[in-house]
Amino acid sequence: MRKMLPAMAVIAALALTCLSACGTAENAKAADTTDTPREMTDMSRETTDTPRQETGSAYPLIIDNYGREVIIEKRPERVLTLGPNCTELFAALGLSDLVVGRSLVNHSRGPLPEYEEAVEAIPELNHASATREAVISSGADFVYAIDWEISDVGCNIEEAESYGMAVYVNQASTLEEQYQEIRDLGRIFGVEERAEAFIQDQQERIASVQEILKDTEPVDVLVYDSGSSGVFTCSGDNFESLLIELAGGHNIFDDLEGQQWVTVSYEEVLSRDPDIILIHDYDSPSVEEKIEEIRHDPSLSQLDCVKEGRFASITLESVLPGDRMAYAVESMAESFFPELFG
Repeated sequence: MRKMLPAMAVIAALALTCLSACGTAENAKAADTTDTPREMTDMSRETTDTPRQETGSAYPLIIDNYGREVIIEKRPERVLTLGPNCTELFAALGLSDLVVGRSLVNHSRGPLPEYEEAVEAIPELNHASATREAVISSGADFVYAIDWEISDVGCNIEEAESYGMAVYVNQASTLEEQYQEIRDLGRIFGVEERAEAFIQDQQERIASVQEILKDTEPVDVLVYDSGSSGVFTCSGDNFESLLIELAGGHNIFDDLEGQQWVTVSYEEVLSRDPDIILIHDYDSPSVEEKIEEIRHDPSLSQLDCVKEGRFASITLESVLPGDRMAYAVESMAESFFPELFG
């Protein structure tokens, strides 16, 4: 019995040592889990250019796109963005790596600085409007297109769908409609949190401009896209009219409805006597060339705003529905009321 006691003591000591070591390891593991979650470590390596699915969207999804049902069987992997506004929105949502082709580059003065690298890395499907051949041979499985870029002039919706592409049309005429488009894209690509954060930023920036302008009277604005037999301008149905209003302006042709773009006579422009002329900046002719056209026109040169040089400009892509809502409102408000935003 005496011979067995030392052996039993050794065994007990070893057991206590083992239990102590195990407890230390468990405590260390618990501390590691608390201090450095695996999810946090993974997120620290993520960049805005790397698409990440934030939620487990249950596919298939059924999306209402202005009364047209769009069925998304799985998360799209190859996207066409037809229109610079559509392309830049994908960059803003961190989805540019999925875009395999973009169009209407000729209608752009270039992306905003924060999206320049992401947008410029995307191949041009077509420099101008997308052609039917380019769309159907792209291998895309999803198309986000401004309405006049996916029409019977090129490749229409039905034909694109017959080649296995889900088509979502960009045609917002109100802020809420554009916010809904952004939310829909968030669902389709599993980036709902990112989409909501972007919407909130837009809302806060626009509200800030509204607060500054709350005691001002609106200025009468003529939108000048181009001119020849008349002035090609935007109607009250155009998204740009809404942005002008939010920036403290009034589109003098907002009473025209039925189509987004209209040609009006020089005589009608004279009768409505705008306070300022807002010129679209894209491709050619340049803003400076358009101003010279206006100044040398027998009719438009009679306007007081022309005589006094009250011109402003905005890039065309900035007044299309997309990611630049707040940017456009801020830019136009500064042009309309330089004394308030200088």
